[in-house]
Amino acid sequence: MLLRSCGRGFLLAGFLVMFMQPATVRADDQPQWGERYSRNMVSDAKGLPDHFDPQTGENVKWSVPLGTHCYSTPVVAGGKVFIGTNNNEPRDPRHLGDRGVLMCFNEADGSLAWQLVVPKLEGDIFLDWPRAGICSPATVQRDRVYTVTNRDEVVCLDLHGLANGNDGPFRDEGRHMAPQDEPAMEPGARDADILWLLDLRTAAGVRPHDSAHSSILLDGPYLYLNTSNGLTSKHDGVEKPEAPSLIVVDKASGRLVAREREGISRRIFHCTWSSPSLGEVNGRRLVFFGGGDGVVYAFDALGPKASPGAKDVQGGPSPGGEGSAAPDRRAESLRCVWRFDCDPTAPKENIHSYIRNRTESPSIIKGMPVFHNGRVYVTVGGDIWWGKHQAWLKCIDATKTGDVTETGLLWSYPVEQHCCSTPSIHDGLVYVADCAGKVHCVDAQTGHPYWVHDAGREIWASTLVADGKVFIGTRAGEFWILAAGKEKRVLSSIRLDAPVISTSIAADGTLYVGTMTRLYALQRAAAASQPR
Repeated sequence: MLLRSCGRGFLLAGFLVMFMQPATVRADDQPQWGERYSRNMVSDAKGLPDHFDPQTGENVKWSVPLGTHCYSTPVVAGGKVFIGTNNNEPRDPRHLGDRGVLMCFNEADGSLAWQLVVPKLEGDIFLDWPRAGICSPATVQRDRVYTVTNRDEVVCLDLHGLANGNDGPFRDEGRHMAPQDEPAMEPGARDADILWLLDLRTAAGVRPHDSAHSSILLDGPYLYLNTSNGLTSKHDGVEKPEAPSLIVVDKASGRLVAREREGISRRIFHCTWSSPSLGEVNGRRLVFFGGGDGVVYAFDALGPKASPGAKDVQGGPSPGGEGSAAPDRRAESLRCVWRFDCDPTAPKENIHSYIRNRTESPSIIKGMPVFHNGRVYVTVGGDIWWGKHQAWLKCIDATKTGDVTETGLLWSYPVEQHCCSTPSIHDGLVYVADCAGKVHCVDAQTGHPYWVHDAGREIWASTLVADGKVFIGTRAGEFWILAAGKEKRVLSSIRLDAPVISTSIAADGTLYVGTMTRLYALQRAAAASQPR
């Protein structure tokens, strides 16, 4: 009897040791948006399906329901799949009503591992748009998950959730997941474990607009991210014109380390939409950022040590609902190496008088700048809600310094109407979609167009290039699989259950496609498992 008990004890101890080991991010994982640093949404995955059928389950490994709105791109790492959504289809009866949710599924079968549930920002709906949920994708390194919540908080989460205990130093998950006018909840094993939290409204003095939306760039000890700073609810100006658009946070502690001081926020036309990328140019590591003023900036990347004057993170969320505390002014300044105005002839004065002007307005950058072979590829044009229809795909020489507006343009390619997408570059070709529902294939060196595919309806997602294919979905719920290459060839189109805003990814031999209401894991010849 004693031997049997000891045997069970050794087995349990062995299980706990394995469970507590840091998760390993595999080579075929997709731990952040796009290729590491460059943001190029290209994958080396092979054997991906060129068609699938949600009705019969053909090539569907598993699918799971989300909320009713999903603007987030899935991320896969350490055996887990992360995606942001809302709470309109609650997984936990304790959480009722509108919330932001980051769901964590088990990669093997789509079962729910845990979820981060975040109450909405109180008051002005333009701070945290109804039913938008958590829009930011996750960024994962080993057993740490970084994202930005709907409350414009940078959070570091434990990959395993609270199932392996509350690791801290943040230990107030029960208060954080409850609305302000309700008592704190009792956290459980299916809840997220917040390790640290930084409220950007307090620490950086920003005012988010519509929704916080940032894909965190992880580089060594640092997290680079946009702040989602934007206009007032009346759309008549920037409420926080001195707040940074781009900041750097210490990944271990949540300290605010550095910020840009280029005055970008004073020139925002609508909001800070774009997220940063990184590349090495002539031995110099640069961070590329698309401002809400239609300008691409290149900053020197920080060295390996954090700024000694950076502000320590607080132990809990800011008690001021509007981020009322004074922002820290001691953060290091990012050094701007070059700037490129993507639309130099656009209005530069009294810019908010052009709100709702569909023929003349400033430009914005919504997609991410992509670094590839010493060049930066970026989409720019009128705001999809408030600006002109005109938009372009631009290619910039990343090797110059100073104001390179007149000297840095290598080529410019006009797209049909607006553009939210981040371009994908592969095998000498650039693929990009626009809001007129067109998918473009152009030469990466010259901008010469090879083909244009009419997908039928508006596209907000970005292209994924993998396994000789181009994957893209539309806001009408039509998912297209095209052959990559200089000749247009449609492999299949699939009618899905809801609009597609999310960008598809490939990880560990599986294609992940998110609609507004459901996440699909797709494998060639896979047998469908039951939705969960």
